[in-house]
Amino acid sequence: MTNITDKQPIGFIGLGTMGEPIALNLRRAGHRLVVWNRSTEKCARVAAAGAVVAPDPAGVFATCTTVMTMLADGKAIDAVLGRGTRSFEERASGRTVVNMSTVEPAYSQALADDIRAAGGSFVEAPVSGSRSPAERGELVAMLAGIPEDVDRVVALLAPVCKETFRCGPVPGALRMKLAVNVFLITMVTGLAEAAHFASRQGLDTRCFSDILNAGPMSSAVSRVKTEKLCEDDMTKQAGITDVLKNSDLVMDAANVAGIDMPLMQVCRALYARTEDMGLGDHDMIAVIRAIENLAREM
Repeated sequence: MTNITDKQPIGFIGLGTMGEPIALNLRRAGHRLVVWNRSTEKCARVAAAGAVVAPDPAGVFATCTTVMTMLADGKAIDAVLGRGTRSFEERASGRTVVNMSTVEPAYSQALADDIRAAGGSFVEAPVSGSRSPAERGELVAMLAGIPEDVDRVVALLAPVCKETFRCGPVPGALRMKLAVNVFLITMVTGLAEAAHFASRQGLDTRCFSDILNAGPMSSAVSRVKTEKLCEDDMTKQAGITDVLKNSDLVMDAANVAGIDMPLMQVCRALYARTEDMGLGDHDMIAVIRAIENLAREM
């Protein structure tokens, strides 16, 4: 392992479903890590791996010149940066802020402008993949920003990602992430509907899964989701509430650009219905419950 004393500490804020495994992989690769999370109990595993837990976000920025965030939304990012307060310039100046969260492209552009005006650097780095790929260090990152800033971040993400792609200036990476999410969301929703059709036809679910996995439509996502369907395992990899949030981001961006999204409209309604059923913390394949619910209403 690389001697961690040879490296500058990295700040990491947000240790949720994706943030925790990303931070753990950075630490296992030998990076000195200073972390903060609003719920302190979520720091336990990363602290056990040798990370320093800061008492507050200010403690992260005081220690680190590169700070990564994996937070729920722009409001949470603004809070840790102190954006809109006198502490913002102090936290941003001379630092590189790497946002790995999926947020509105327009928000990201405005944040990048504010950080640069305060004397800092900003890189978008949203990732494609759920918790399992995050644990294995097999995420796919999309990066946007000033090229030299992006180059530095690509090197840092090596323990986290199997591939990284440069997407031009901000907000190119987030726009790319939303485009990727359109395919992911419609694909998983289609898989759930196909599984529901097979079940209602009296077909064997395991055989249905095996046929899909043997054919040209098989993918890492479909294999995981069909196994979840066979085992009735709704443990979250990518949660319903998160997918609904991403669906809203897609629809908002489409509306701004004047793009019609007929499939996404249907999918968004199904994920909203699934969340209304109290399944927001279940895996996204639980959208099948909304489809089943609609069948019962026919």
